[in-house]
Amino acid sequence: MNNKLVEIHYENDIAFVDFNRAEKHNALNMDMFKAIKQTIKTLKKDRNIRAVIVQGKGVDFCTGLDVRSVMKSPSNAVKLLFKFLPGQSNLAQYVSTGWQEIPVPVIMVLHGRVWGGGLQIALGADFRIADEKAMFSVMEARWGLIPDMGGTLALKELMPTDKAKLLAMTGREFSAKQAAKLNLVTKVSDSPLDAAKKLAEEIAQQSPDAVAGVKKLYKNAWWHSKGFALARESWYQIKVMAGKNQRIKTFNQTNPDNTKPFKSRDNW
Repeated sequence: MNNKLVEIHYENDIAFVDFNRAEKHNALNMDMFKAIKQTIKTLKKDRNIRAVIVQGKGVDFCTGLDVRSVMKSPSNAVKLLFKFLPGQSNLAQYVSTGWQEIPVPVIMVLHGRVWGGGLQIALGADFRIADEKAMFSVMEARWGLIPDMGGTLALKELMPTDKAKLLAMTGREFSAKQAAKLNLVTKVSDSPLDAAKKLAEEIAQQSPDAVAGVKKLYKNAWWHSKGFALARESWYQIKVMAGKNQRIKTFNQTNPDNTKPFKSRDNW
């Protein structure tokens, strides 16, 4: 896939997603929202990729909502916020929550400004690796708004409520090192893209079915009851063990000099 706003290219079995609105600091207009949604749906169907690495072209990862562009038409707010059921993601939320539907690790490479909607998108990933000079902000407070792009799901997993409220109520900026202390980034690096590639390659050594199973298990069980989590563990383990890749991983582990390639990922 290659369009004006979002590009996908592949290296080995890794999909690289580039936000390509550099002249506007990758700010989110309506076409950008739609392009990200379509990108997620495309990657979700690809059973051969082993990881996704997302980055922004230009000087910033994403500076959030392109307010002037989005607000020029009253119908845009309806398009962003409309949903059939309250518990579903609308278009504004899907650009964050949708990354969790891709059954491979999604790694965000963050640099420059990661503001507002840009931070919401990053929070939807499995891992976030930030450049040492990256700057962050829950920016919505500056526009008299609340964060409403799905990042709340990640915030409740990553940090205490009082710290999340502090960021959302003040809209203050904070550094990559501060973000790491707040548990909002996985790692700070002077070469975040290289670090992301290394992590993706490390995970790719494991069974794609086991990796997909772990991602789905933790997504579904993290905040549910004890019984729900235990039931999901058992069911997903049976599914993993029934697949070919678990046997291939076991063979490779015991025969390091004669390894076999993994099969395409099962349907998760």
